[in-house]
Amino acid sequence: MIDRVLRSISFIFHPLIMPLLGVVFYFAKSPRFIPIEIIRAKLISLFILTIALPILLYYLLKTLGKVKSIYLESTKERIFPLILNVLVILLVLQRIVKPSQFIELYYFFVGILISTLACLFLAFFKFKTSIHMIAISGVFMFFIALSIHFNININGTLALMSIITGAVATSRLHLNAHTYKELIIGCFIGLFPQLVLVNYWL
Repeated sequence: MIDRVLRSISFIFHPLIMPLLGVVFYFAKSPRFIPIEIIRAKLISLFILTIALPILLYYLLKTLGKVKSIYLESTKERIFPLILNVLVILLVLQRIVKPSQFIELYYFFVGILISTLACLFLAFFKFKTSIHMIAISGVFMFFIALSIHFNININGTLALMSIITGAVATSRLHLNAHTYKELIIGCFIGLFPQLVLVNYWL
């Protein structure tokens, strides 16, 4: 039973959904007026680019024999998906979240880009950091920054995010997907770029 729950946590809080979760939270909490049509267009575009497209690219890579499973168990398997993800994020920055429109989201995705590049760099050196922890810790830091930026009380959300972050880490350990070191480094890679980039928009 516990094994099934922890396995489900890894799927529910998959790294692919984390960027969209951050954007949804931003639009939900932003005090400025944003037309619903723009919000809908941005969310649909981001869903296509950050979730649907990576899934299609994964199946393409699997067909080509570049990856064996969705778990990307080896560092070698991670290289092509991470490179493609870098290109997707660059496309998002160029077309979807320009700094003149949504500076908070722009730097959120710049942080995601830096984290992805760091993960790719480590993969080249045969180190397998936790992408789950990179994603969840990056979004967690973004939530904290938004609460300060918009001067809103989201203590309940932050407490829930703490629990989720712990649950994701526990899940990855239980499934023997990562070591403590890989989880800690993943958390740092996800959190640190968002923390540094806060200086440009907070």
